[in-house]
Amino acid sequence: MTKGRFHVLLWQRILTTVLIAIQFWLIVNLLVVRSNGSVIIQATLTVIGVLAAFHAMARKDKSAYKLTMVFLILLMPIVGGVIYILFNMQMQRKGLQKKLDSIEKEGKYAFLLLEDSYDEAIKETRHYTPEIRYLQKYNGFPVYQHTQTQYYATGESAFKAMITEMEKAEKYIFMEFFIVEEGVMWDAMLEILKQKASQGVDVRLIYDDLGCLLLLPSSYRKTLQEFGISSRVFNPYRPFLTTLHNNRDHRKILSIDGKVAFTGGLNIADEYINQRMRFGHWKDSAVMLKGYGAWSLTLMFLEMWSLVDEKKERYEDYLPWQEEGCWALHDGFVQPYSDSPMDMENVSEHVYLRIIEKAQNYLYITTPYLVVDSSLISALVLAAKSGVDVRIITPYIPDKKLVHFMSRSYYRELIQAGVRIFEYTNGFIHSKTFVSDDEVATVGTVNMDFRSLYLHFECGVCMYGSRAVKEVHEDFLQTLRESIEITKKDCHVGFIKKSAQDLLRIFAPLI
Repeated sequence: MTKGRFHVLLWQRILTTVLIAIQFWLIVNLLVVRSNGSVIIQATLTVIGVLAAFHAMARKDKSAYKLTMVFLILLMPIVGGVIYILFNMQMQRKGLQKKLDSIEKEGKYAFLLLEDSYDEAIKETRHYTPEIRYLQKYNGFPVYQHTQTQYYATGESAFKAMITEMEKAEKYIFMEFFIVEEGVMWDAMLEILKQKASQGVDVRLIYDDLGCLLLLPSSYRKTLQEFGISSRVFNPYRPFLTTLHNNRDHRKILSIDGKVAFTGGLNIADEYINQRMRFGHWKDSAVMLKGYGAWSLTLMFLEMWSLVDEKKERYEDYLPWQEEGCWALHDGFVQPYSDSPMDMENVSEHVYLRIIEKAQNYLYITTPYLVVDSSLISALVLAAKSGVDVRIITPYIPDKKLVHFMSRSYYRELIQAGVRIFEYTNGFIHSKTFVSDDEVATVGTVNMDFRSLYLHFECGVCMYGSRAVKEVHEDFLQTLRESIEITKKDCHVGFIKKSAQDLLRIFAPLI
């Protein structure tokens, strides 16, 4: 990006942010002025605050969110209640939720256009029957055989595989990423996309507007259109005070002809393949599915496309293997899943909880952030106290210092219970993986923080007995050699720092 274009983009974003801040200030100022001018108005606003606090506590929501909301209302008793109502009862969000519900309901049939392997999976993986049943029978994400898995322990190796598979595309290439930034990685992909588009291949891209806040200009869609590439911006960052700015598309999906698909932590930017180093070596991961399992990730993209494009898709038009059989050999079972903040079903959290609860021998986790709800903390603590070897690798060099500071407050109670915490010393670890007992693993986009678990659109793949399970395990052990263990002594801080960490944990759902 040229320096002049960056400055224009920067000022556009600053202006948008300032306009949002002004709207917030006007609301607060209006309420404060009115409350000071009338005892009746002040009393009314106080009653509204009390009712808002009751409403927050009565909601079917995480306890940490309830605590944060009530704390904020108490902190600003006059204006807090009205602000809570403005943020939680917006028609725009309700409209989006209704639209998404309709798309998901209409698209349920498409996940079963390819034969699923539910009965075989239940027979062969009895230990994980509840997980498989929960994802398929309740959430509609089938478990598949006839899928080969390949795990990539670095962004560089995943990028190389993506390029190779994109060059083979015959019908379509679908891409959905939180971040797209011009550079070595995107330029290489863009050349292939342009070539394929000129050959009549259906090329589409969804990118998140906030994820690309200072990376792509608002006119970039037109640039891509000139190359024959269809693109949509998810949840454009507009100068209006709305909670929808919180709900981002954090998913990473690449689908080639519905036969091959990738997901994982990898965004499209040079730091993810270490062409640019901001925090030392960037450690990331991804998984490739070849076969039936790729279809689920393809459908997840198409559902999101329907949401942002406002047109219905005929999913069967994109179904692979209509003229030939699937060539993928049996490699365990795979079960791709997605998660939406528009409902109250925290799919990603439940996947993590079930893996933790079922662990018998070991549970190994990598995550860039460790700022979690009490339910996950309790599950990890119980597993460690039950004799399971629980180890977690987080970054030694953080990309967000405030979040890292908060993460260390969670270290204390985990280490006290027997969970072993390590920090990756070579740089920043961005991979999001769980692996347990050489039997199950999940690789995806879901961080262990409030935003990923409850506010963002996310996705991942559960694998049972697949080759990739062993590969995730081996990668964890290798990464462990490049990490240092954090002890109780390392977590000891003075009274002021500890108080600051405890205070920040109240606001963890907002960070």
